[in-house]
Amino acid sequence: MKQNKILAVLWDYFLMTVGSVIFCMAWTSFVIPNGLASGGLTGLCTIIQYATGGAVPIGWTDPLVNIGLLLLGFITLGKGFGIKTIYVIALTSVLFEVLPMFPNLHVMMEEKLLVALVGAAMESVGLGLVLLRGGSSGGTDIIAMMINKYWPVSPGRVYLITDLVIISCLLFVPGKGLVDMIYAYVMMLGFSFGVDFVLLGNKS
Repeated sequence: MKQNKILAVLWDYFLMTVGSVIFCMAWTSFVIPNGLASGGLTGLCTIIQYATGGAVPIGWTDPLVNIGLLLLGFITLGKGFGIKTIYVIALTSVLFEVLPMFPNLHVMMEEKLLVALVGAAMESVGLGLVLLRGGSSGGTDIIAMMINKYWPVSPGRVYLITDLVIISCLLFVPGKGLVDMIYAYVMMLGFSFGVDFVLLGNKS
């Protein structure tokens, strides 16, 4: 019985690891090399990377912001996050720093719409695996949980509002514009449908 429990835990962490790799590769192999972005904390960190000309990479901002959100989360929500969320945040932080070091993994495409759709598909499958095993990528998940505790606002509405605000920031980034923002919204919508399908299957 104890052995089965250990195997179940190891299986959870294995799938979360695979999901985290797929999630990060969606960004480092497709989205970022082709100059696109999307919503969530990863999208915000990507936009900061673009705005600073790469001087502040996503591998720096993502863990720093997540650490701050984790501390706020522990203060406001208690210890409900669990070790799985911390594991996924730590792993994705390392992957966002390591994966860009391998140029062979960068897939350049002329068709931006295809980049957005492939990125959304990979991101949704990766994060879906993490969520299915009880993990979380942090970021706007923590913000949604904190807001939902004190105000009657659904997490879905928080995701929508934060994503709309984050993606609209592309308009203020040199070299980006309305077209980039539209592709980011396409990726956001594709990701939303993809995650629902992974989590709910035919019921989505």
